[in-house]
Amino acid sequence: MALLKLIGVAIVVVGFIFKFDTIATVVVAGIATGLVAVAEGSMTFMGIFETFGSSYVGNRTATLFALTVGVIGICERYGLRDKAKDFIKAMKALTVGRLLALWEVIRVLSAAFSLRLGGHVQFIRPIILPMSEGAIASRYGDDVLEDDDFEDDLKGLTAGTENFGNFFGQNCFMGASGTLLIASTLNDQGFTDVTPFSVAMNSWPIAIICMVVCAVYFLVYDKKLAAKFGKKA
Repeated sequence: MALLKLIGVAIVVVGFIFKFDTIATVVVAGIATGLVAVAEGSMTFMGIFETFGSSYVGNRTATLFALTVGVIGICERYGLRDKAKDFIKAMKALTVGRLLALWEVIRVLSAAFSLRLGGHVQFIRPIILPMSEGAIASRYGDDVLEDDDFEDDLKGLTAGTENFGNFFGQNCFMGASGTLLIASTLNDQGFTDVTPFSVAMNSWPIAIICMVVCAVYFLVYDKKLAAKFGKKA
């Protein structure tokens, strides 16, 4: 029976492997785990639904991000992506590598100072990706972007700037939730000299390395594009 309690984890793993609907997978896993608790007598059948309800009410503010989707959709409907692309097209000297290197620095620093300047929905899809497309189109033509594989690579490249920037920059702010969690966890383990400030200060070298490595990677990507399409980056 003890191992049966892990059935929810197994369901989640199987659901993700076979790419089932994420929400449905998690709900089924929760119900299955609840039924195990009912069989043990530690929870009533109605307790399963009470747990779901209380969890939703307690974390309902986490769904506020859905409002962003509608706002971005309206902005895209009225030409946000097109304007971002045209704006970069006019800057002939700006390559996609230079653009992403600059954005990576901005993204890391914004996370380091806890500025909400980023997000896949808010910035990458409607602004950074079209700008990257504009930088490529201005050098190599719009025909390059018609290649689906190339477009997928570009999407992954721009999305990576958000992942790296947020991950390596957020702990540089001593009031960030991750920084506070690290400090409190280490303090609980007996490391009394660890403070949020010390965690933040020690996170800065990693953030700087992240910016340098990403900048080099993006500039090398420029060279690869130049070699592939026959124009100097």
